[in-house]
Amino acid sequence: MIPRDGFLGVHGADPVSVDVGLVERGLALAGLVVTAPAMAVAALAIRRSSRGPVLFRAERVGQEGRPFTMLKLRTMHTGSEQLGEITGGKDVRIFPAGRVLRRLKLDEVPQLVNILRGEMAFVGPRPEAPAIVESHYRPWMRETLRVPPGVVGPGSLWYFQQEDALPPDADLAESFYVETLLPRKLARELVFVRRPSLSYRCELVARTLLGILGLGRLMDSYRLREELEAERLLAQVEAEAGDEPDHRRPALIED
Repeated sequence: MIPRDGFLGVHGADPVSVDVGLVERGLALAGLVVTAPAMAVAALAIRRSSRGPVLFRAERVGQEGRPFTMLKLRTMHTGSEQLGEITGGKDVRIFPAGRVLRRLKLDEVPQLVNILRGEMAFVGPRPEAPAIVESHYRPWMRETLRVPPGVVGPGSLWYFQQEDALPPDADLAESFYVETLLPRKLARELVFVRRPSLSYRCELVARTLLGILGLGRLMDSYRLREELEAERLLAQVEAEAGDEPDHRRPALIED
């Protein structure tokens, strides 16, 4: 459940205490009403493009390691998830209408229901599949499970720029993700976990909307500041854990 605290977040010192979970549920309900027409069109497009349900239900790990079912609009052919959890921008399992939904992030709108249930927040670390958490999370990565998972967050914003770097083969994509992308993605999530202020939350929402519109460069200075902090944190936690920095990691896409 999303805790009661000041708008400055878990570690903030805002003198005005509000029930953040209640506020977010109200916003989520309003969001579902506003996006209902777009969701109806999206559902029709999915039905016409691929046989199967409109919604995809993904098992994910939430706050404090609690499992939950995350909702998304289905963008891949039914049964595709059995070939691997990780999908990139060039993944052949994505049908054409699904590719459009993913580009516009409309496939994430059903997660407003998860917010209503108290399983997610608007902003927070993106939840991972149980198999990835159990098999690939190092101790420092589990700090990202201290807060509710989010629909948007610094890790998902960064990953959005890296999706095209994933190999089209599902097995190769998963190996590349857990070995190369996951540590850097979670380092960015850790930046949020350690300073979840209201201003940072608003910044992440603004960057997400501008990114969808193709105007992400308008907030490059914020992104660069975040990247420097994330890379510093990654070096710090790897040093504390005794991990050797992997200098063999392939070059990643820079926005």
